[in-house]
Amino acid sequence: MKELLLQYMDYEVLFKLTFAAISGIGIGLERELKGKPLGLKTCLIISVMACLLTIVSYESAFLYSKEYARPMDPGRIPSYIISGIGFLGAGVILRRGNEAISGLTTASLVLASAGIGITIGAGFYIEAISGVIFLIIGVKIIPLLFDWIGPKKLKEKEIKVKLYIEKSTHLTDMIKAIKSKDLGVRRLRVKEESEDIEISCLLTTHKGIYTTDIFYELKSIAGIIQVEVESVD
Repeated sequence: MKELLLQYMDYEVLFKLTFAAISGIGIGLERELKGKPLGLKTCLIISVMACLLTIVSYESAFLYSKEYARPMDPGRIPSYIISGIGFLGAGVILRRGNEAISGLTTASLVLASAGIGITIGAGFYIEAISGVIFLIIGVKIIPLLFDWIGPKKLKEKEIKVKLYIEKSTHLTDMIKAIKSKDLGVRRLRVKEESEDIEISCLLTTHKGIYTTDIFYELKSIAGIIQVEVESVD
């Protein structure tokens, strides 16, 4: 009987680890396809190890509680997993030169991978499947839905722009000329150089507009010597 029980536990552990690996691959694949720093392999490792440590935590609580003559907390190791993953997630949150912050979605999905692994390790399979489904819906489907029927703000994208302007140009008129092309101007920074004036800002436009189109639109404005554009996606 004991051997059958151990054999069942071995199969269950393999099932949990396999399930965790598949879930990690599903979450990481979305980041991998977008070229984000933490992708498929990272989410796979996090999910499997979180699952394994949760299994160890729960199994050891039942196996060794009698020897220590006191109850053990099976949730102690999973709580430390969440704390540790927080440091890993912080490593992918980047602050760009234009003060824009990126990597928050990737960091949250790293935490989600650990959470899914813990859920599977604790034996809550339906909950884990539900979590993965809701994650996929939240990351892939809902943004497309809001792009279709959502408010205008959610249909915009930001483009980092650096302009080199002739010193004789009136800057206020220049900004008005940019806005007349149906472009929003944010985080404007003006810097005077020896030969020209440098303007750095974020332009907002519709997501369907190509960044190269913005480049040509800005080049057509009188007084602009040089244009640099960069997508902030």
